Amino acid sequence: MRVISFGVILYLFWLALSGYFKPFLLIGGLLSTLFVLYTARRMKLIDAESYPAHLFPAASTYWPWLLWEIIKAGWAVTKAVLRPKLDITPTMTRVIATQTTPAGIATYGNSITLTPGTITTGVDGNILTVHALERGGAVDLEEGGMDARVSRFEKGG
Repeated sequence: MRVISFGVILYLFWLALSGYFKPFLLIGGLLSTLFVLYTARRMKLIDAESYPAHLFPAASTYWPWLLWEIIKAGWAVTKAVLRPKLDITPTMTRVIATQTTPAGIATYGNSITLTPGTITTGVDGNILTVHALERGGAVDLEEGGMDARVSRFEKGG
């Protein structure tokens, strides 16, 4: 099932990039997709880590939530930068990731970095060092809301 869904996504991606819908090119794209699938399967590249199809349902709620977090943080950074006194409180903090896989920890670190005003500066096992533009951003991370959300996403729920 994983190979079939990967093939469908590859073919749709090819269609989106090519923009051509002539029979010869559609067949050529299909043959190319089948060749890539054959090669990837022989190389044992289509596994749960390289193609996490089990996370697709969870992604439908995680990505909108992350987008909303990015918008909220972007607004907060904009307000902080436009204040006449520019009274920011840069802070370094460490947070413990409760994710169970390296991909989950990477997702958590990347989610932090995608959110304006925070950046993951280092990872040591499951401890992430984070720089926040304002102390409030560090406190939010320390409270663990984003960590819990990423852990739920990692489990596919």
